[in-house]
Amino acid sequence: MSNKARTTLYIGVTSHLDLRILQHKSGQKASFTKKYKLFDLIYFELIQGMDQAIKREKQLKNWHKDWKWNLIKEENPKLLDLAKDWYSNEEIEMYRIMV
Repeated sequence: MSNKARTTLYIGVTSHLDLRILQHKSGQKASFTKKYKLFDLIYFELIQGMDQAIKREKQLKNWHKDWKWNLIKEENPKLLDLAKDWYSNEEIEMYRIMV
């Protein structure tokens, strides 16, 4: 996850990416992402098994910032929000109200 200016990155692990993105976009559940407005999904990996996913998360968190950006740009050179069209503003607001 990143902010609009692409100055901050957040790396996390989840077993339900779509729900987790909705939580981030609505400002729920993660104070770090809410504080820094990290609402854009610019990269993700699908990994089999939570143990492997956690191992990969820890690996990426230990990487230098430039390495992370290079990895992201290999798959998403324009740094677009990959989840831009997953939810409408109305759906995000409705989730915010319901939680």
